[in-house]
Amino acid sequence: MSVLAWIVLASVASGLLSIGLAALFALNVRSDKWINILISYAIGALLGAAFLNALPEALELTDTPKQLTFILLLGILVFFILEKLLLWRHCHLSECEAHEPTSQVVSTAGRGVVGVHDHGRSGMMIILGDTFHNFVDGILIATAFMADIQLGMVTAIAITAHEIPQEAGDFIILLNSGFTRAGALWSNLLSSTATVFGGLLGYFMLNQLDHLIAPILAIAAASMIYVAMSDLIPSLHKRPEIGATVQQVTLIVLGISTIWLIGLFFGHNH
Repeated sequence: MSVLAWIVLASVASGLLSIGLAALFALNVRSDKWINILISYAIGALLGAAFLNALPEALELTDTPKQLTFILLLGILVFFILEKLLLWRHCHLSECEAHEPTSQVVSTAGRGVVGVHDHGRSGMMIILGDTFHNFVDGILIATAFMADIQLGMVTAIAITAHEIPQEAGDFIILLNSGFTRAGALWSNLLSSTATVFGGLLGYFMLNQLDHLIAPILAIAAASMIYVAMSDLIPSLHKRPEIGATVQQVTLIVLGISTIWLIGLFFGHNH
């Protein structure tokens, strides 16, 4: 199968799988529990993909490792700025500080519903932010496949693992913002098509500019590290009890192990 076919297949599969499972978890009565479990696993998958695959591959492709690590550092700073601009936001629960300026929390009569009176504004922000985020994910997936098929698979799996709890959180917020279940599902599906467009752009761009593969892999590693460390890990501190901590560490290790084992398996088969 050609690299382009892998990119398109991985982009489509990542979008459909993450949104399908996210909707399933979001509609579950115990959705917050499932989302918390997925967040812990996603942290391991993202960190494993960044440190065991994307970064080593990028360092192998460059003659200037110091320049590459500077790009990694710069990438983390850029993602911080983008998140401040609400373009690269990662919300995994219905209560999200990124939406406070546009959504009102109703606390009267014991209720706590986000976005009831915002007339869908927080929902539209979610969709716009996700579309941009998915487009960038597509470029990162394409870059990984252009470097190595195994790296592409690992990157797509890590991105999908993170997208499931994020899309579940988004689904809840869209419902609270006034969307119907069908409307929220279709909005997320349309937003996910940006991954394919990002993948196609990444493929055709890097065909002509293959010297950019290593720097973009460093940016991919930066995005995965930033999301795991800045957005996901802080949410785990809300459950400081020993039992929850053991569960979280176990799931993080499981996520890292999954990436490591996939790398071993496909490494032996290529």
